[in-house]
Amino acid sequence: MPKLSGRLLPAFVVTTVAGACLHFLYALLPNPVTAVLSPVNESLWEHGKILLWPYLAAMLLLTRKGPPGCRTPWLLTAPLMVWAMLGAGWVYHFTLGGEAMAVDIGIYVVLMAAGFLLPQVLDGSREHALLGTLGLLVVLTLAAALVLFTFLPPDHTLFLDLSGVNTWSTIPC
Repeated sequence: MPKLSGRLLPAFVVTTVAGACLHFLYALLPNPVTAVLSPVNESLWEHGKILLWPYLAAMLLLTRKGPPGCRTPWLLTAPLMVWAMLGAGWVYHFTLGGEAMAVDIGIYVVLMAAGFLLPQVLDGSREHALLGTLGLLVVLTLAAALVLFTFLPPDHTLFLDLSGVNTWSTIPC
């Protein structure tokens, strides 16, 4: 693994805090613009926004003026982070019945940290233009789905608002 950039740790901290702040943005300023950027409820799906949007902003800042293909590892990592959050949230909330906010925060921070470390591991993938294009298409599709399902959520457990006490026990199987 290549030596980590000195800008990576501050960027990770700022990005993680920005995502945490996004969590409360819609509650403070409810409107369609903030709905696109922050969770409108406590569903697992909506929480993908607090990972994806700040992460993409950090990617753009950290890779500006970089060599061609330097964003490829970041673009490949972004959807993995969101899917891992959905998977971890599913296991924790639905399979194990957990409701501790500390665990949710821990999952978020660990996945954000993984999102900053994994591009360093995948650094060799920048030489494959097809991977960069594929990563961009997947990120754009995920971003479009986050926006679309904010306003038109499917009738699926991933989109269920988990803000109630003991919500997991009332979810239909």
